[in-house]
Amino acid sequence: MSINALLTLIVLVIAAVVIGGVLLFQGGERTASSTAQTVPAEVLRKPDSHTLTQGPGDEVTVVEFLDYQCPSCASFYRNLTKQIEREYAGRITFVPRSFPLDMHELGMPAARAAEAAALQGKYQEMYHALFDNYESWAVAADGQNLSEDREHASAQFDRFARQIGLDLEQFHRDMASPQVTERIERDKADGKKAGVSGTPTIFINGRQFEPSGETFQDVGNQFRAALDEELAR
Repeated sequence: MSINALLTLIVLVIAAVVIGGVLLFQGGERTASSTAQTVPAEVLRKPDSHTLTQGPGDEVTVVEFLDYQCPSCASFYRNLTKQIEREYAGRITFVPRSFPLDMHELGMPAARAAEAAALQGKYQEMYHALFDNYESWAVAADGQNLSEDREHASAQFDRFARQIGLDLEQFHRDMASPQVTERIERDKADGKKAGVSGTPTIFINGRQFEPSGETFQDVGNQFRAALDEELAR
């Protein structure tokens, strides 16, 4: 079973995301298609793509297309990719790419915040701030729905920017800049070329990761096994 099918079978309650410790995905946010075909490296990663970890010679490369407001992405981050980033640091190259979905009002503003931070050399810090503080900006006050409050989210992004040492005026200019828009649109275009229509969609050395597990422990074991297999080649 693919991640796509898995996410349609297991419903993630956003309130549980707020509480933490979520072990299941939310349905309806992933593409129903799957493929074992290898996607060309030049589609999945550009020379200036951001990296969370860097492996020797980029021999094992993980690419994740994500939406920062996507509850499934937040759960995946909390329960798997954050740990993978730490456990495999220096061994794999981990490339996150933006794929904000129209259904998420704050997905695009959050992607802009991440890209604006990148222009000051702080992409990784903003990436972590957005996901580590997900409930503070992405979830509505009722704890049951996703927020659509752009003003509140903007205030939170400013808070993160100050915490990671950004020049706030430059951050605001860059968020609204054509350069940032073009960067996000390029990521989205490459994602569509790779067959992505939902988030999170992950590729390991060009092949889409499609686990059969029903819990994050199962999925994590399969993900690590796939990485270890590639590292052993």
